[in-house]
Amino acid sequence: MKKKTIYLLLAVLLIGSLALGACQQAPAEEPTEEAAEEEVYQPVSVEADSCDYGGKVLSVEALDDYTVEFNLCKPDPAFLAKMAFNVFAIQPSEYIAETGGGGKILEQPIGTGAYQLEAWNRGDSIVYKRFDDYWGESAEAETLVFRWSTESAARLLELQSGTVDYVTNITEEDIEAVEDDPELEVVPLPAPNIMYVAMTNTFEPFDNLDVRKAIAMGLDRERIVENFYPAGSEVASHFTPCSIPGGCEGESWYDFDLEAAQQLLADAGYEDGFETAIYYRDVYRDYLPRPGDVAVEIQTQLKENLNIDAEVVVMESGEFIDESTGGRLDGIYLLGWTGDYPHPTNFLDFHFSEQNPQFGDVFPSIYEPLEEASQIEDPADALGLYAEANNAIKENAPMVPIVHSTAAYAAKASLEGVNNPPFGSPIMRLIDPGKDTLVFMQNAEPISLYCADETDGESLAACQQVLEGLYRYNTEGRAEPALAKECTANDDLTVWTCDLQEGVKFHDGSDFDAYDVVASFGAGIDASNPYHEGNTGAWEYYSYLWDGLMNTEE
Repeated sequence: MKKKTIYLLLAVLLIGSLALGACQQAPAEEPTEEAAEEEVYQPVSVEADSCDYGGKVLSVEALDDYTVEFNLCKPDPAFLAKMAFNVFAIQPSEYIAETGGGGKILEQPIGTGAYQLEAWNRGDSIVYKRFDDYWGESAEAETLVFRWSTESAARLLELQSGTVDYVTNITEEDIEAVEDDPELEVVPLPAPNIMYVAMTNTFEPFDNLDVRKAIAMGLDRERIVENFYPAGSEVASHFTPCSIPGGCEGESWYDFDLEAAQQLLADAGYEDGFETAIYYRDVYRDYLPRPGDVAVEIQTQLKENLNIDAEVVVMESGEFIDESTGGRLDGIYLLGWTGDYPHPTNFLDFHFSEQNPQFGDVFPSIYEPLEEASQIEDPADALGLYAEANNAIKENAPMVPIVHSTAAYAAKASLEGVNNPPFGSPIMRLIDPGKDTLVFMQNAEPISLYCADETDGESLAACQQVLEGLYRYNTEGRAEPALAKECTANDDLTVWTCDLQEGVKFHDGSDFDAYDVVASFGAGIDASNPYHEGNTGAWEYYSYLWDGLMNTEE
């Protein structure tokens, strides 16, 4: 063979060897920009090892791009009503992975709503802009602004001066002023609610049942309602308002009985009373329109009726919610609840479940019948169980139900489409202010805008304008499909299959699909999820409404 031929063969072999080496080393090279863009976070499922953890959700699975299946450990007749609750809104899976479930997502949510967030000016306002690629009917106003003030009089003054268009929670005196002004109108708030006085039984002397019962009988609740609540408010006979089917089964609450209360306190060894504190947040709520006045009234009654010296302590709103619902307040505190969906589980199961540490050690006589009732499709078939639970609440007195309050908002009479649903917050996209900007003033600044891990109404109202879930509440308070075309159940209500809308865009331009649903639920309900990070870390609605978080550390 000629040398030239040999050299040619060697060259070919060398080139081939180099090429093979290059192929073998290729995985170590940096991915191209195009390849990097294809690497997205698309979780197919989130699941518990088994139903032994005690919660309702076994798994959430993307069957395909636009179908999600929820497998439950036990029936949930309130499934659709819960899905309409904005806490279970959907954000992009990629954004959840990018933010790690905390940080930027707390203040910059990305949703599919008719409005997208433009700016949160801390301490002043939140500004939204109309989302031009919204899948539904466009928002009426181009710009939406949220502002806040803790004082009803200040909110009314802004409304009268024309600097805002719609305000929350006006007092009885303000209602009269609004009715007398032809430029304004009262907007009734039909939402069912409860204000209660709570005690945590892991602290002395509230670990003593007689002490709790003494306070239950020693407070003149009628005097509180008559002096500090608008006409039409009712002294609470039960924790749940009677407007909720099944809410008022069982015995009514204790009447005011000073002699019996004093005797119970003496039997408990506190004939001369004791010292404690009354905690509250100075935020106007529909169930507590005059928080400071009510706190002082209860302080006065405790001293006059039971010789209990109670210091009134005002707490910052976020800290108060965190400490009270976490069962860490050593004393009495004033809190309330406005219904999120029309079912007894929303009031009773949230507050008295086995997982809720709010009142201290839990009571099986309360939560066991509630767990059984929550699996019955028709509340009418569960009335006996709700009566049993309500009677156990009365017997154990973890709190004292005070009032179901009436409330009202106020708006410019020129607004078209003004609404105030019994569940959820005002639907701002439906309101036409007759100008480019709609300004809404609520009671307080939101705590964060990652409402999967919030419970306060101010945060939820602000989130609702940006974020949507599979269902949503309409102006009449009924659950209707939103990002889901429909969710249907099997015969025993343990498997819910949701067919999703196609062509829906998030505010960042990405496409909505089933993987976003799995990612959003996974971040909330799966304690082992790498993105299970929010603001409080409690994930209260995920925990309480689904009977617990999955994959928690033992």
